Amino acid sequence: MKRLKQIVNELKLTQADPDAALMREFIFYSPKMPLRLHQEQLIATSKQFSLNVFDTYFTHADVSINCFSWGNGKCKVLLTHGWASKALDFYELIIALQQIEDLEIIAFDAPGNGSSVSEFSNLMLYADSVKSIALNYAQPDVLIGHSLGGMANVIALQELGITPGLLISIAPLIRLKENFEQSLDSVNINAQHQDIFFNNFAKEFPVPASHFNLTNLYQLSPDLDHFLAFDPADHISPYSYLKEFLSKFPAINSKSFEDVGHYKILKSADVIEDVVRKIEALN
Repeated sequence: MKRLKQIVNELKLTQADPDAALMREFIFYSPKMPLRLHQEQLIATSKQFSLNVFDTYFTHADVSINCFSWGNGKCKVLLTHGWASKALDFYELIIALQQIEDLEIIAFDAPGNGSSVSEFSNLMLYADSVKSIALNYAQPDVLIGHSLGGMANVIALQELGITPGLLISIAPLIRLKENFEQSLDSVNINAQHQDIFFNNFAKEFPVPASHFNLTNLYQLSPDLDHFLAFDPADHISPYSYLKEFLSKFPAINSKSFEDVGHYKILKSADVIEDVVRKIEALN
């Protein structure tokens, strides 16, 4: 978090002519929050292991992700956290899922998040982490993703070509470019300099940031049981984008939860109750 504050202060001081490398660092650096005591206690009860993910864009080398597992049941549930988050931010949900028989609950810290060391992170590192777990540890029967993790789950499933028993998206990010714009706006980067960032992004990745739009990317079967929970007043993943997405894919079962917000939705007792009920129905 200290480094992020330094980046933000530098960008605000130089907003008339911001450094391109600093804008890049601002977008791809994920701030890290330490575990709280109750999270440390839960992680101490987990089975812990590491897997490798190849970093195609930043280091061009393998990076390690730290993974955690609770239970040893036949039904595998994979949790994919959002940006600037970590596995144990699913604390309340993990506690609730532990009450269901015959589950193994699997979570991980994506590269550059939580305990997984990496200077930078991005959406594809999240998706590749999901793929690494599916290919090298256990193929999940249920995937649950929050925010960027919801987008990553979709991309991973499509690239793997597998259909789980249940996909749950909680406040999923729909448009990545607009999310970047929101972040750059927050530090007063004007449109001209944002264009510089996006031009550089397209050269580096090498697709435009607008490519990462779930409304265009989504190709999962309409037969897939996909439950989507959202707050219509969510400012991080605006409802206008989600509405367009849901209109195009009416087979997705969506439900509105008001006054929970983008982050606190993970702690919502109503959301957790619905998630637990859906997983129990699989057995």
